[in-house]
Amino acid sequence: MGIKTKITIDDIDTNFNISSLKETLDGNSDTVYILDENYILKIYEDSSFKIEHEEKVLNLCKELKVPKVIHKLNIKGKSAIIFNKAIGQSLKIANKNHLFQIATFLKNFHNITKNKSFNTSYSYDKKYLENLIKQSKNEYFENWYLNLDVKLKNDGIIHGDLFIDNAMFYEDKLSCVFDFSDSCSGDFLFDLAVVALSWCQTIDDIKVLINYYDKSLDLNIFLEYVKYASLFYCAKRVTENRSFDDIDYFKKFQ
Repeated sequence: MGIKTKITIDDIDTNFNISSLKETLDGNSDTVYILDENYILKIYEDSSFKIEHEEKVLNLCKELKVPKVIHKLNIKGKSAIIFNKAIGQSLKIANKNHLFQIATFLKNFHNITKNKSFNTSYSYDKKYLENLIKQSKNEYFENWYLNLDVKLKNDGIIHGDLFIDNAMFYEDKLSCVFDFSDSCSGDFLFDLAVVALSWCQTIDDIKVLINYYDKSLDLNIFLEYVKYASLFYCAKRVTENRSFDDIDYFKKFQ
């Protein structure tokens, strides 16, 4: 987390005039700066398709509460985007009102992206998860995976990483959902499961979330998706040398 590409104001396109540049700890893979307290500069560190994905998704759902692209540029040989900075801040713990708002956002987002896709193999599918588990060399993850009962579908474009710190609220109202750079084609229930994993503290919270998203969802079926999302991100964090206790399904919900 934090800054990977160090820059100064002089590195920014002169067609976009700013007077201040502040480093952040935001972003696990990309570099994020705050410009003049009004804009966000995101420098894409890893893959060229990320900026294409983010821009495509933001254009698709521009009527929702998502960042607006202000300026595209190249910094030190890397692609970058300047977004408007949303008002508010991320939550530490979500209540029922917050769960209602994020469930409604995700439902609307999925209605827009249904049956749409990207031309890339990157996803949160079982093949990718198996590779993460193999890299982790963790027997606990291997046994966990063998006991999962999930058949992932390709419903459309998903956010994939909608943890609680990827949304902001102002005066208790959702003001922005951001960080779509890891969006890909995938299963909508996996997308919702990531929200359940991060935003919910109890099984009762999960019941509230799925009731707002889709009352017809079967809780037991959905909990398998939450276990899958938990395993995916636990294994991912281990490969990144990060702690995963807070998102371990069995420690958090049982």
